[in-house]
Amino acid sequence: MTPSLRAIVLPFFSVVIAALVPVALAAFLTIPFNLGGHPGEAPAADVSAGQHMT
Repeated sequence: MTPSLRAIVLPFFSVVIAALVPVALAAFLTIPFNLGGHPGEAPAADVSAGQHMT
Protein backbone atom coordinates (compact mmCIF):
# COMPACT_ATOMS: atom_id res chain seq x y z
CA MET A 1 0.00 0.00 0.00
CA THR A 2 1.47 3.32 -0.99
CA PRO A 3 1.96 5.99 1.68
CA SER A 4 -0.52 8.36 0.04
CA LEU A 5 -3.20 5.68 -0.12
CA ARG A 6 -2.52 4.70 3.47
CA ALA A 7 -2.92 8.35 4.52
CA ILE A 8 -6.43 8.34 3.03
CA VAL A 9 -7.67 4.84 3.87
CA LEU A 10 -6.66 4.56 7.53
CA PRO A 11 -8.43 7.73 8.74
CA PHE A 12 -11.49 6.81 6.68
CA PHE A 13 -11.80 3.35 8.21
CA SER A 14 -11.13 4.64 11.70
CA VAL A 15 -14.05 7.08 11.35
CA VAL A 16 -16.29 4.34 9.95
CA ILE A 17 -15.43 1.98 12.81
CA ALA A 18 -15.89 4.75 15.39
CA ALA A 19 -19.36 5.45 13.98
CA LEU A 20 -20.48 1.82 13.74
CA VAL A 21 -19.37 0.59 17.18
CA PRO A 22 -21.93 2.64 19.18
CA VAL A 23 -24.68 1.69 16.74
CA ALA A 24 -23.84 -2.01 17.02
CA LEU A 25 -23.70 -1.82 20.81
CA ALA A 26 -27.08 -0.10 20.95
CA ALA A 27 -28.65 -2.59 18.57
CA PHE A 28 -27.33 -5.77 20.15
CA LEU A 29 -27.38 -4.80 23.83
CA THR A 30 -30.15 -2.32 24.60
CA ILE A 31 -32.90 -3.47 22.23
CA PRO A 32 -32.92 -7.13 23.42
CA PHE A 33 -32.76 -5.91 27.03
CA ASN A 34 -35.83 -3.70 26.55
CA LEU A 35 -37.72 -6.42 24.67
CA GLY A 36 -36.85 -9.11 27.20
CA GLY A 37 -35.13 -11.23 24.55
CA HIS A 38 -33.85 -11.11 21.02
CA PRO A 39 -36.41 -10.32 18.30
CA GLY A 40 -37.55 -13.51 16.63
CA GLU A 41 -36.95 -15.75 19.63
CA ALA A 42 -39.87 -17.62 21.12
CA PRO A 43 -40.97 -16.00 24.37
CA ALA A 44 -40.01 -17.83 27.53
CA ALA A 45 -42.75 -19.90 29.13
CA ASP A 46 -44.43 -18.16 32.05
CA VAL A 47 -44.19 -20.42 35.09
CA SER A 48 -46.32 -18.25 37.36
CA ALA A 49 -49.87 -19.25 38.25
CA GLY A 50 -52.54 -18.08 35.84
CA GLN A 51 -54.86 -17.00 38.64
CA HIS A 52 -54.45 -15.42 42.02
CA MET A 53 -54.85 -18.19 44.55
CA THR A 54 -56.48 -17.02 47.76
